[in-house]
Formats: sequence, structure tokens, C-alpha cells
Amino acid sequence: MADGPRILLVEDDVLIGMMLADMFDALGLPEPAQAASMDEALAIIAAESLGGALVDINLGDEKGWPVADALAERDIPFAFTSGGGDILPAAHAHRTLVAKPFRISDIEAALAEFSSQ
Repeated sequence: MADGPRILLVEDDVLIGMMLADMFDALGLPEPAQAASMDEALAIIAAESLGGALVDINLGDEKGWPVADALAERDIPFAFTSGGGDILPAAHAHRTLVAKPFRISDIEAALAEFSSQ
């Protein structure tokens, strides 16, 4: 994955996004593409070849479902992230859910799943 397409991080909290980017660096991965809103994420998905994505379910007042749908339509592997209490819609119930606060091992495991898909 280190030499493949970038991973997209969809996270509306700037500090959490920075922490995730630091985890990527610690894992020796390329700098991820980052989006803080649904619209930014959809624009990146349309413009880039991506190796996968981590999608926060709660993006401010919006849910990340349209981002998930766009990724699924393009067969881009992804996992959800959440602070808890969220129920995945049936269409995405099989997706990995990484709970906040993140541990680097959880992020590494989610990214490893992308390579096997």
C-alpha cells in the first residue's frame, strides 16, 4: 500500500485529521488525501484514484453515507470511523467500523483490509 494510490481521510475535526495523518507517517505510509466535509470528499473521489478511505460517519450536521455510497460505486475499499452510537445502514453493514479514540493498531488493521479486497 505504501507505493499505491493515496488513502482518503474524511474527518471534520482538524485535530483528529492531524492525528490520523501522523499515524500514517508513523506507519511509513504516504500522506493521505484529506477532506473535512462531504462535498470535499466527493470532489476528491471524483478526481483521484484512491486506494481506500476512512470515513467519519458524523461530518458536522451531515452523515457520511453519500461519501460511502460514492466509494462503493467506484469499488474503493473503505472503513467508517465514529465516536460511537452510530448504526450502519444495511448497504454498508459489512464495513469495518473503527471506534474513536483511535489506536494506531486499529488504523493499521483497517488499512490492511484494503489491500486484501
